Amino acid sequence: MQSRPAAPLPACAAALAGAPAHRRELFEDRVERWWPDLLDGLDGIYPDPVATATRAVVSAAHAFTERADDLHRLDLRRGLRPDWFQQPSMLGYAAYADRFADGLAGVAERSSYLSDLGVGYLHLMPLLEPREGPNDGGYAVADYRAVRKDLGTMDDLRTLTEVLRQRGISLCLDLVLNHVADQHEWAVRARAGEQRYRDYFYVFGDREVPDQYERTLPEVFPDFAPGNFTWDDDLDGWVWTTFNAYQWDVAWSNPEVFCEYVDIVLELANHGVEVFRLDAIAFLWKRLGTTCQNQPEVHALTQALRAVARMACPAVVFKAEAIVGPQDLVHYLGKGRHHAKVSDLAYHNGLMVHIWSMLASRDVRLATHALQQLPPVPATTAWITYVRCHDDIGWAVDDADARAVGLDPFAHRTFLADFYSGEFPGSFAHGLVFQHNEETGDRRISGSLASLAGLEAGDPLAVSRILLAHAIVLGWGGLPVIWMGDELGLLNDPDWAQEPAHADDNRWVHRPRMPWPARDTTGVDAGLRRLLAARRSLEHLHASVPAEVLAPSDPGVLLVLRDHPLGPMLGAYNMTDEHRPLPAERLTDVGLDPAACVDHLGGGPVTVHDDGRVWLPPYTALWLT
Repeated sequence: MQSRPAAPLPACAAALAGAPAHRRELFEDRVERWWPDLLDGLDGIYPDPVATATRAVVSAAHAFTERADDLHRLDLRRGLRPDWFQQPSMLGYAAYADRFADGLAGVAERSSYLSDLGVGYLHLMPLLEPREGPNDGGYAVADYRAVRKDLGTMDDLRTLTEVLRQRGISLCLDLVLNHVADQHEWAVRARAGEQRYRDYFYVFGDREVPDQYERTLPEVFPDFAPGNFTWDDDLDGWVWTTFNAYQWDVAWSNPEVFCEYVDIVLELANHGVEVFRLDAIAFLWKRLGTTCQNQPEVHALTQALRAVARMACPAVVFKAEAIVGPQDLVHYLGKGRHHAKVSDLAYHNGLMVHIWSMLASRDVRLATHALQQLPPVPATTAWITYVRCHDDIGWAVDDADARAVGLDPFAHRTFLADFYSGEFPGSFAHGLVFQHNEETGDRRISGSLASLAGLEAGDPLAVSRILLAHAIVLGWGGLPVIWMGDELGLLNDPDWAQEPAHADDNRWVHRPRMPWPARDTTGVDAGLRRLLAARRSLEHLHASVPAEVLAPSDPGVLLVLRDHPLGPMLGAYNMTDEHRPLPAERLTDVGLDPAACVDHLGGGPVTVHDDGRVWLPPYTALWLT
């Protein structure tokens, strides 16, 4: 067996020359610790993994010496409490900076609102400089080292992170890994004929190879971006464009690309960014004959990128934006040889989809079966749980899961699209169809949480639905994230199409501007704060404890067990508009004494009726210990 090359500490000597002795020693110890993960991540991907890894370590050494003292202290604190993002007290919040406030300075001014709500993690949607003109909501990045001009400057970003850090809030920033804008410097120089930068992209002189790939590639935006390749006159070739013609996929098969992103991560981390949302990460590696998603190299490269960050700025964590099937999803948190070495956080898209499915169908059997199929994840990681986000809702119901409970998968997805677009008789939802694919019949849905839950329709049970949905994500045990305005019950924005740049994208209907002063007249805010207070009091909701979905005793009641060392916690969620029973023996079965059982949401003991059952009112949640 060939031995692994030693960590390249001599190569770091010049970068560390000006650092105090104790910091040099600290960095060298980190390199020794994370060098194996870095090298293993690159081995088999690049022709000379040792050379590429060495370059990355030298970059880490420079970033380490340039890192501010308060960020070094943060690194130390996070090392002492690496489970900081898994705590039951942790709450996330996501927003567009310009919809939440007036630029980065405005967010800093409004940060007291966030800390009052209990937020410890703030995801501000794309902050970095996008291309001029259409930019996919900011995800067509033209400069990773500049903030959007209308939001501020890089100095403003540093100031914002300092303000947030003083309030105990970590900033999450989008790092688009799969592509750059066609106006990015790399693309501009590729067009100018520089071979080095042409090699940063996938460029083909004719359609032979692109057509071979297209046979197995899906279309992300079939309405306005059909196909996956775009002809460019200056390149004199077809360039790979998975998402839009103006977003060029970068070639991660080129080690120069890896080294570029290492430098980007380290620079942004030194500006105080603590969480990187790895956007479109599933698409990084291209392999003929596949969908070019979820390839093994994606996880190896993420492991390598994370290892470099651990050397220079270990306070930083990675979040995978991978909206994929459950068997693929767990790999983004680490499985097999990459166990617990990939991302620290990942979106639980399946939970979100099935919450809406349960509310529409008033039946938990599909959700129960589907959620039971999710393999376990490393205890050091956490799911991002959420009811709504900035994006549309795609009905990612697995065909096998649907058939397993006697449903026709196409018919159920059609029902959900009809229900949430308001076309289904008796629907309480006000949503809009997004990206109707005529060939597959797929229809995604846009709409705010409140409007989809019935508040816009004036449904008297809408607030109960909103709070029930939040109880599920808060009780799951990951890092729950609230989408801006959901805490106030904000409705669809009736003027979403008035801005020309938004007129062709109805997802802006659920991205209204925050109304200041922020007042809630619906009862959502008060109810949500009660849920948050209960969550903070329960150690059972630490993210290291897995959520186990139990077989239902009633088709309308979702049961989720958390088997904590302190004892079991059972979450029971009535997804219907009727009273539904929970047999007392179900409590006994999981180790709870019905006579001594406490509901932490109701604030008192559980009542077992003469029929031997606990009765849940419509759209009610119980957290029982």
